[in-house]
Amino acid sequence: MQREAVIVAAVRSPIGKRNGALSGMHPVDLGADVLTELAQRVDLDPVTIDDVVWGCVTTVGEQSSNVGRQSVLAAGWPDSIPAVTIDRACGSSQQALAFAAAGVIAGQYDIAVAGGVESMSRVPMGSTRDRGPGQARGDRVAQRYPGASFSQGEASDMIAARWHLERSAIDEYALRSHNLAARAQDVGDFADEIVPISTGGQSVVADEGVRRSSSMEALAKLTPVFSDGGVTTAGNSSQISDAAAALLVTTGEIAARKGWKPLARVHSSAVTAVDPVLMLTGPISATYAVLRRAGLSLGEIDTFEVNEAFASVVLAWQAETGADLDRVNPSGGAVALGHPLGCSGARLAVSLVHRMQREGHRYGLQAICEAGGMANAMVLERL
Repeated sequence: MQREAVIVAAVRSPIGKRNGALSGMHPVDLGADVLTELAQRVDLDPVTIDDVVWGCVTTVGEQSSNVGRQSVLAAGWPDSIPAVTIDRACGSSQQALAFAAAGVIAGQYDIAVAGGVESMSRVPMGSTRDRGPGQARGDRVAQRYPGASFSQGEASDMIAARWHLERSAIDEYALRSHNLAARAQDVGDFADEIVPISTGGQSVVADEGVRRSSSMEALAKLTPVFSDGGVTTAGNSSQISDAAAALLVTTGEIAARKGWKPLARVHSSAVTAVDPVLMLTGPISATYAVLRRAGLSLGEIDTFEVNEAFASVVLAWQAETGADLDRVNPSGGAVALGHPLGCSGARLAVSLVHRMQREGHRYGLQAICEAGGMANAMVLERL
């Protein structure tokens, strides 16, 4: 009988704004607090964990030296618990979940933790490129794509142009994200997934990025950031943020033996790659790939989490797939909540799992674009 990978606990920190409430907290300690809560949710003895697979993008400074392993130690878990930190750009912690699930299915792990962290306040985006962004690619890549800037913001503008997305439509989507996130906060949709974080003499309990006073008029006043004649602004882009998230993965048999109620099964996952200059269209191909692997149609998916790196990315994905926008990011997304790079994929999964449980959805699909022209997609099935 083939083993299955099930998620039995899923938690995240609040998402802090850049230089906000979580900016005074070391990312190792932020990750440790999330790991501690994860174990407490199911009365897990950490000594039984086979591996911790952790996502992080900017692995320098405070996020260097295998930040996943350092978080394990900071949590007070036994020295015997290994951890690995991986980087698949913005999809790092979603890839961590896919790797953990694959390890469980293959029999390499019985119990694994997947998740990730990013403190963009303390370890700024791009700080790994000490010799300039071009040096990271080398001469041959530059020769293959002459004149390319490999800018995600410019890619957002190119996507808007290719899919004929007007600035007003993009701003309207951004406002939708804030309004839905505010509503989700008000009705308590995030209550079961968020771990309160104590730092600086206060307890941080809510995502900080939601702008309740945002309006179409305010968004329209913002100047495009990346391209002359572009449509991408600070208001319709994801926010720079700090956060951590984690999920506990095991087999159905082990969960039953330990008395854990599975929240969802990792049904299928896929990773695809696209043109690295346009780069942010990957969720389209990844969605089709994971649906083929799952043997499901788009219409069978009850709810979606598509990372809002830029509002244009989700609108292009929706235009191409034909998905019902009412089922996409119904609690808001990264435009309102924030995009703490190495945490974001796990954050999508945490929110998706809890929504599926809360609303009785059977299938959920999450997809996330990644720098370099890649994307991860995953289908979860509620159990």
